[in-house]
Amino acid sequence: MNFKIDTKEKFTVITPEEIHLSDNLTEQLINTAKEILQKDKSNVVLNLKQIKTVNDEAAAKLVNLQQSFYENNTSFVICEMQTSLAEKFEELDLLELMNITPSESEAWDIVQMEEMERELLNGDDEL
Repeated sequence: MNFKIDTKEKFTVITPEEIHLSDNLTEQLINTAKEILQKDKSNVVLNLKQIKTVNDEAAAKLVNLQQSFYENNTSFVICEMQTSLAEKFEELDLLELMNITPSESEAWDIVQMEEMERELLNGDDEL
């Protein structure tokens, strides 16, 4: 496995330990994230601080992965994206589709806010 996994109280942080987000690494990431999606603490923070490059297909898969989390009422937040990587996602018109924060602590905040939002929305359904 080419990434570090750190389980927190409400989410799991996945940090790839490569400099290129290849198709293989993306597939491993997708499989790992889907396993996490099946657990109670299924929110994911993807820390991309090491990644400097990505190919087009891997970038699209990452956006689709994030979307699958939101479709399952869970959070998927990307943090610490390098400028070169952000430029690549922008070039592919994918950047604005992603939930990105500058730091891991801000990603944690987003996950917690989205959790509270889901709880409030679910509470409204019961009224």
